[in-house]
Amino acid sequence: MVTADASPEPPFFGGAFDMTSFSGPADSHPFPDGFVWGAATSAYQIEGSPLADGAGPSTWHRFTHTPGRVLTGETGDVACDHYRRWRTDIALMRELGLGAYRLSISWSRVLPEGTGRINAKGLDFYKRLVDGLREAGIAPMVTLFHWDLPAALDDRGGWLNRDIAGWFAEYAEVLFRALDDRVAWWATLNEPWVVSDGGYLHGTLAPGHASPFEAPIAAHNLLRAHAAAVQAYRTVGRREIGLVVNLEPKFPASQSSDDVTATARSDAYMNRQFLDPVFLASYPPELPGMFGEAWPVFPASDLDAIRQRVDFVGVNYYSRGVMQLDPSVPPECAVRVPQPGSVYTEMNWEVYPRGLSDTLLWIKERYGDVPLFITENGAAVADQALPGGGFSDPLRVAYLRDHLRAARSAIAAGVDLRGYFVWSLLDNLEWNHGTSKRFGIVHVNFTTQRRTLKDSAHFYAEVIRTNGAVLADDVARPEGAC
Repeated sequence: MVTADASPEPPFFGGAFDMTSFSGPADSHPFPDGFVWGAATSAYQIEGSPLADGAGPSTWHRFTHTPGRVLTGETGDVACDHYRRWRTDIALMRELGLGAYRLSISWSRVLPEGTGRINAKGLDFYKRLVDGLREAGIAPMVTLFHWDLPAALDDRGGWLNRDIAGWFAEYAEVLFRALDDRVAWWATLNEPWVVSDGGYLHGTLAPGHASPFEAPIAAHNLLRAHAAAVQAYRTVGRREIGLVVNLEPKFPASQSSDDVTATARSDAYMNRQFLDPVFLASYPPELPGMFGEAWPVFPASDLDAIRQRVDFVGVNYYSRGVMQLDPSVPPECAVRVPQPGSVYTEMNWEVYPRGLSDTLLWIKERYGDVPLFITENGAAVADQALPGGGFSDPLRVAYLRDHLRAARSAIAAGVDLRGYFVWSLLDNLEWNHGTSKRFGIVHVNFTTQRRTLKDSAHFYAEVIRTNGAVLADDVARPEGAC
């Protein structure tokens, strides 16, 4: 097998594009004036108090309370206790100099049954949070759905029920009417691919199903729900609304036809499944063959409806995939191949900063000059407690530095990139990994709930203060840095 070397060919995104303009870090190009610097979290990962003040349970509440589902046996009952400590967390954001904060809403906190009755206390929590952010000079970006579906709707079929598009639009309109005058940007869904793949194909994430017949139905209904929320927003909203997807460039592990074909399938499944319908009103042609008899025939009218104009796309980027054929893992029939000499995070994700530039340029090439935000980017790495207090995380500092330089290269190449949100503000409940993986630039002691800025937080604060000028400095990297 021939593995990709340190300077691979351009990635396979279902179509080649010209990378000759990519010339490296482009340190001479500053970030544009008005570039948005932010941090991101999600409701179930940080809020805690999931049933407080009349909230209903979510699929993730059920999932974490099912023995064996979470590596550490933890739940989101406390998490970062943000539901009670949100003022402290806003003060941290202000200390860092954040211009924006990406949060998500717990659907079942606002609509305990998923539809119908509004829980005023739950909605008031988000009103207070958004008002607190604005008072601190921090613009809110609000994600409507970050994986935590109301359990009451899951009992009615969840993402397998076509009615969910209407349920989601009803929920979205409640939020739009309550908060649109105070929210700068809305995102309908976060990483719908993860919901359908982890929640319905492999069963590793809530709601824990494992069926190739269910995954494409869930994916399709997620897109229909996104479109229904966008349509609702065009009626009552006055700001901007978009979709957040997780993307990664795919490289064949060798130039064999098997690996090239497997890579194209992997690209179609992960990168194009949710963007092609939104922008092109069609699914990638590889998908029906990948799913075989499990692939439904979707009405053309559905795809016409899904193609709603969005104001931006949020990109969550962490790594790349070097893919090799493996027929034992449908529908992709491909597996990732470890790369000798590469650095890997504690999630076993390869550190590959250029992939961020590749990804942003690919969107521009395939879908046009779409306004973009990097809505998540970060690394789970080991933190070292310092004798005098604080935490050293040199690998995360290096990761952020190199990926921010890659983002700036994409801007220099003509990408309309408008902001960057580090993942994550806080160490949190990393889904089925519990608290065993720490992504935060702020350390959280989950026993005392004490927050402590890590070295990466101080670094990021300096990036914000200088609008990225600090990235041009020739700072010596610590041994072992990315």
